[in-house]
Amino acid sequence: MARKPNYDFERKERDRLKAEKKAKRAAEKKGAGEDKSQQGESPEQGNRQGPEPTTE
Repeated sequence: MARKPNYDFERKERDRLKAEKKAKRAAEKKGAGEDKSQQGESPEQGNRQGPEPTTE
């Protein structure tokens, strides 16, 4: 005998998995964007500090 379908639960489970996947992708995109911005800022930060003082 086949089981009685529980459409509400199945739909909620699909939606939960979809939301989890979407959140994971958004976090990866955000992380990739932050990595790019950090790489671009590194040389600029070095130029802002100026030359190191020398003691003679």
